[in-house]
Amino acid sequence: MDPKISEFFDCIEPSCIRKAGIMFSQRQSKNANEQVKAINVAIGNVSLPTHPAMLKRFLNPKDDQLTKGIWRYTQTEGIDEVNDAFKNIIRSFLKPECKPNLYSLVDTGGSHIMRLVMLGVCGKPLSGEKPLLVVDPVYTNYVSIGEEIGRSVISIARDLTPDGVFSEIDLDYLENLIKTYKPGGLLIIPYDNPSGILTTQKQINEYAKICMKHNMFLISDEAYRGLYYIDDIDYAPSIWNISEHDVKGIESAGIRISIETLSKVFNACGLRMGALVTDNKLFFEQARAANTTYLCPSAIDQYIAGALAHESLNDLQNWVKNLREYYKKILKNLYNNFKKLDPNIVVTQPQASIYSIVDVRNIVKPGFDMDDFVMYCANEGFVDVLGQKMTLLVAPIRGFYKNQNVFANTQARIACVVSEEEMEYVPYLFVELVKQYEQKRSIGSKVSNM
Repeated sequence: MDPKISEFFDCIEPSCIRKAGIMFSQRQSKNANEQVKAINVAIGNVSLPTHPAMLKRFLNPKDDQLTKGIWRYTQTEGIDEVNDAFKNIIRSFLKPECKPNLYSLVDTGGSHIMRLVMLGVCGKPLSGEKPLLVVDPVYTNYVSIGEEIGRSVISIARDLTPDGVFSEIDLDYLENLIKTYKPGGLLIIPYDNPSGILTTQKQINEYAKICMKHNMFLISDEAYRGLYYIDDIDYAPSIWNISEHDVKGIESAGIRISIETLSKVFNACGLRMGALVTDNKLFFEQARAANTTYLCPSAIDQYIAGALAHESLNDLQNWVKNLREYYKKILKNLYNNFKKLDPNIVVTQPQASIYSIVDVRNIVKPGFDMDDFVMYCANEGFVDVLGQKMTLLVAPIRGFYKNQNVFANTQARIACVVSEEEMEYVPYLFVELVKQYEQKRSIGSKVSNM
């Protein structure tokens, strides 16, 4: 007789960005002779080389203690150099008039920072007090982490229009939600994950005014800072680019918190290095106190990431500019190729980050379930491409919605993280696999009706 696992473990399922990969690996182990290649665009696992300064440190470490094998705990908030690296990145994209006083704490990746931020802004566990207010659809980890630690998450609804743009947030509606639920903080993702929609600096400024008015934190997930594809933008939209002229009192309000990571813009997903940055000294001190339980993040990863503390403003801006040009081309091709294959597919227009949402609402029969389609692709589906069996792994969007959405069952997120050559296959594979899946559904429906 096995011991009984917890209720939490009994109910938990893999994240929607990981589930397809897990299922495909099980398919491979069961069918060892089946040679199917999976293009995995379900997870934002960037495959580009990392920044050369970090690679140089990894290949040629100079720290005497680390090279001698003396790997001690660092201070909980991380070594000064790695915190200076995150501050250096932020300051490299600021308008001249913006000079915020920044406090920084590093941890093992952005997801750990999300958890820490939610612990710091939300109410007591399971109380429903001071929930985190997010914008639907939102990066799935915020919803999952909220469930894990018993903190409430509420959302502002957005709908994907037929032309591939999400509806704008009505500020009066936002304020009514705040008055009703009294959230501890508003979370925004300016370079949006999963939608790829850009939040402008003007919109960020308006959110800041509302948060100041209601005495709540403005939290910004800036994992994709600088990855925007709209012309005529002088400075990267950011909560740190809110000047005193834009929002009176912002410099002394202490409401700003950003969630930072080196995973995306610096192509270092596996380094697992993120940071909590805030202009609120007390919030920083208490976040550090809360994190002492976990001692510190990896000293080796901190050392590698610290290299970015010494890069110039021009170097960091040029690095992101080159990435921006690369992803702009990839996302534009993805959009155009989908539309060439089937103009009725709804695809988000490339504006920011490295993601696109694809909606098949107009090309499938009623009852289509994106979660089931994703499992079909992972478990049995394939397309023959020049003699190679290939399948596609995408993330069903339902896991990104906090509240139910009428089109969630027909939407998927695609991450532009594989090679340019493989990204060219993505629209074709997706459309062909949808056709296969719909044919299978039709056959199953006929059999059940016999």
